[in-house]
Amino acid sequence: MTALTTKTIAVGLALSLALAACHHKPADVPAAPDYADSASWFIVDRSADVDLFYITSTETDDYTIDGTTMHFADPSRDSIRALLLGEMQGVDHLLSGSLNFYSPYYRQCTMETFTADSLVSERMPLAMGDVRAAFDYYLAHINGGRPFVLAGFSQGAIGVVELLKAMDDETYSRMVAAYAIGWKVTDDDLAATTIRAARDSADLGATICYNSVRAPECALPMLSEGNRVAINPLNWRTDATPATLVYRGDTLTVTLDTASLLLLVDGYRRDDYMLPLVGVEGNYHCLELSLYAESLRHNIALRAAAMRQSPTHNGAR
Repeated sequence: MTALTTKTIAVGLALSLALAACHHKPADVPAAPDYADSASWFIVDRSADVDLFYITSTETDDYTIDGTTMHFADPSRDSIRALLLGEMQGVDHLLSGSLNFYSPYYRQCTMETFTADSLVSERMPLAMGDVRAAFDYYLAHINGGRPFVLAGFSQGAIGVVELLKAMDDETYSRMVAAYAIGWKVTDDDLAATTIRAARDSADLGATICYNSVRAPECALPMLSEGNRVAINPLNWRTDATPATLVYRGDTLTVTLDTASLLLLVDGYRRDDYMLPLVGVEGNYHCLELSLYAESLRHNIALRAAAMRQSPTHNGAR
């Protein structure tokens, strides 16, 4: 499996937007969500002055409708909607704290897409087009000028990076931080002035990124090869200072490898972590949220508090 660059996704996105001018919709492509419809969202409004905008990871396998194999989630189908909703509710519980939570249903690519880079470059632009449409609607009609945290895991983290690259300065000035979990930020991505690597626990407008493995040879190139942004989400350091964590009875040591920019996790004894279809032994991709949930929730609250104290925060609602 060769590495897929975000530049490839960007080229594909431009092509998909051009093709969208045609009205023909292939049989294996569900109808686009209407983000003016509340049914296209999972929303928890806590009357807070800061939002968390979250993009879900891959929850969908290929499925068949009337003999046609579908490679994109159809949020209008109850069975698929339930999968996305489960992650939305879980992440809200794990990470939001007192923040408002907004998460769009979108035509995410199925898990089978990630078995080949060519499939990712072909299909991801449609999914990212939905993410961009949802975020644009959120900014124009929901956000109300409030500061926001941008977060996504796995396929959702691809969305975070793509939104950052297209973000204007005014919007970026209101972004508390961006959490691109379980993906990569490449040199090409860093050309965007809106992507700035987190250096500590409270810098504003920063991008947080990490990938966890037992050892560097357990990395999945599609997820982490070429990554240039990494931080340890337990001690919020960018050096090799280790941190400890007790998780499901195991005492873990988590160290950022400054050469590979991977998090090295020592001490995990269970065998329930394998990513379907493309996972490898010792790659902890499926644990990226649950392992660090408490630290992430605390950090999101800390950065939100720092934003409230920032001279540029106007408290709009």
